Amino acid sequence: MSRLNRLVPLAILLLSACGSSGPGGQGGPPGGGMPPMTVETATVEARPLANGFETVGSLRAHESVVVRPEVAGRVVKIHFAEGSRVAAGQPLFSLDASQAQASVNEAAANLNNSQRAVDRAKDLVAQKLISQADADKAVAQFGVDQARLASARAALTKMTLSAPFAGQIGLRSVSVGEFVNVGQDLVTLVQLDPIEADFSVPEAMLSQLSRGQKLGVQVDAFPGQNFEGQVLAIDPIVDANSRSIRLRAQFANPESRLMPGQFARLQLAASGDGGDALLIPEQALMQEGDNRYVYLVVSGKAKKTVVKTGRRIPGQIEIVDGIKAGDVVITAGQAKPMMYDGAAVATAPAAGTGKGG
Repeated sequence: MSRLNRLVPLAILLLSACGSSGPGGQGGPPGGGMPPMTVETATVEARPLANGFETVGSLRAHESVVVRPEVAGRVVKIHFAEGSRVAAGQPLFSLDASQAQASVNEAAANLNNSQRAVDRAKDLVAQKLISQADADKAVAQFGVDQARLASARAALTKMTLSAPFAGQIGLRSVSVGEFVNVGQDLVTLVQLDPIEADFSVPEAMLSQLSRGQKLGVQVDAFPGQNFEGQVLAIDPIVDANSRSIRLRAQFANPESRLMPGQFARLQLAASGDGGDALLIPEQALMQEGDNRYVYLVVSGKAKKTVVKTGRRIPGQIEIVDGIKAGDVVITAGQAKPMMYDGAAVATAPAAGTGKGG
């Protein structure tokens, strides 16, 4: 048999093999491609919601300042113990004031000479022994020396750094004998009672906010304990990017248990009925930049849907725009790398979160 005759049956065999695995699943796995991804879901329902909501924020000191010198100098004394409480006006640091004190002494001596010159000039003018212009020069020099003495005294006071308000002192960053420069950080002073919390809420909740509104705060350091306070101020500007508004609350903190920088969970109380709300498990909510979104299940496929959030309650969050009652939202599996808009999914109900799709 010739070489050509031997190749013809081989070519026919290869063409048959290729044709048996084409689209439509002939000769391949049923359905072709990847199998649907299994996800957990919950059906969105409208439920009654009491007025008020939960949000998160960060604690901040009522007053806080970093103590910095206005003049350069050498530290000669530290008047506090780190972590202690200090009174308003209490000295904190003393810098070497010998040069400043010498300037005060010199200015005071010049002022005394000027005062005597003015007294003599007045007598001589009365006796018509000098002109009034000469007497005026003496008076002018007296004024200049007064200003120089005041300036020297002001410079001397800057050699002692005092607490601008009562509070708790932090950890110092300098020691006695160290030379410090203008504006160098020396220590932090904070006022912890009362303490404040900054947080944001969606603009849709603006009608439920007011100054003096009661709220509670919880922190991880004291699980199960609720600290009560009230809304201190509401920012008059709504953030155009996040569509939220900033608030500041204030809490009594006599034992200094709450500290600036702590993560805080806040519950705002309000009177009346909050009406029905569309609630989803908070783990269903995803965020990408400034956009918040969820994945819905539509006709067996995942649909990425941008939403607008409202109030928070423990474990759930209100959706005010983007979904409707009856929609099926993915609560687990949506964060997997292979998830995307249009991905085939097989749904399974999440325990305790509602009916599956």
